[in-house]
Amino acid sequence: MLGIVKYSVSEIAAEVIRSTSREKPADAALREVLKPLRELPPFDAAEVSRAVFMYYRWHAWLLDERGVDARMRLARRLAERFQANPTTIPLAELRAKAVPAWTTEQMEVSDDWLRSLQREPKLWLRAKRGRGAALLDNLPGTHVSPTFPEALVYAGETDLFKTPEFHAGEFEIQDLSSQAVGLLCDPKPGETWWDACAGEGGKLLHLSNLMQNKGLIWASDRAAWRLQKLKRRTARAQAFNYRAALWDGGAKLPTKTKFDGVLVDAPCSGVGTWQRNPQARWTTTLLDVQELGEIQRRLLTHVAPSVKPGGKLVYSVCTLTRTETSEVAEAFRVAHEDFEPLVFSEGGGVKECQSLMTSAATITIWPHDSGGNGMFVAAWRRKR
Repeated sequence: MLGIVKYSVSEIAAEVIRSTSREKPADAALREVLKPLRELPPFDAAEVSRAVFMYYRWHAWLLDERGVDARMRLARRLAERFQANPTTIPLAELRAKAVPAWTTEQMEVSDDWLRSLQREPKLWLRAKRGRGAALLDNLPGTHVSPTFPEALVYAGETDLFKTPEFHAGEFEIQDLSSQAVGLLCDPKPGETWWDACAGEGGKLLHLSNLMQNKGLIWASDRAAWRLQKLKRRTARAQAFNYRAALWDGGAKLPTKTKFDGVLVDAPCSGVGTWQRNPQARWTTTLLDVQELGEIQRRLLTHVAPSVKPGGKLVYSVCTLTRTETSEVAEAFRVAHEDFEPLVFSEGGGVKECQSLMTSAATITIWPHDSGGNGMFVAAWRRKR
């Protein structure tokens, strides 16, 4: 086992890289290797993460180098060169190496998107409503977003998880595009919502904050350990207007409740997160995309009866493939005549999202436009 006295940041990063695989993604390998190194300074731990993700961001350029150490050095040189002047990496080279070949069959591969993938991502915070100004003062390196009033960019060196503001629930680490989903849902205090694929609760916490902790949110997931993490997060954030239940995504629902709104933040290929999670470019396959598209269609079909007449159904995925976005939305529209497309601009809270809109009832958020992850959102209203 590595020890921080004997080993350098680059050696720890190399150990992480050697332990990654399709079954063990880079973020899981980072947690495994860093967990025993409790005395490693936060700055060094951040540098390990940065080196690992830099390696995978430039992975296709490194294949001729022998050994992880040599590849890491080349990745750093390429990253520094690109940061100084992106045009030093020709677009033809980016198209050939930055993403797998199947992406061109599945989505628009623009020059701007390719360049955005090779940059380091921003770290986004979501302030609890009314706490944004205080966080700007108390967290050095924090800057307000021009897009959403409660979204902050963090570029400081403080370990955010050790700040009193974090433990007081004054902010969450949440990507800008994920914050857009909550605003597009536009839940009202006193309503009843269902976060059907709640995971560890990032979007549920936002919905609760928007609802001023009033009303009720059902949270479901197929993994009990995720709901346990959600429980800890909601306690810290003092979000109490929810109840959790296991749900495997099947036709048997966790409750007979009828909802004012249902959010299906579905499992997906994560193509929209490839800037933040570059290893996934080399482990995600076209078959994964196709299988996930089928799962997403089934999820929407199963939850649809739970929406009240006049209620909303919101579908979101942090991916950009047609199989998981427009084709899923179109299949739902054709199969469910009792739903009509929800025009986002009719919602009050959506005024904050105007700069990201691309059409009336579906929105595609591109990383190079927003500075966050790629995201697709579609919504319908059940006819009265």
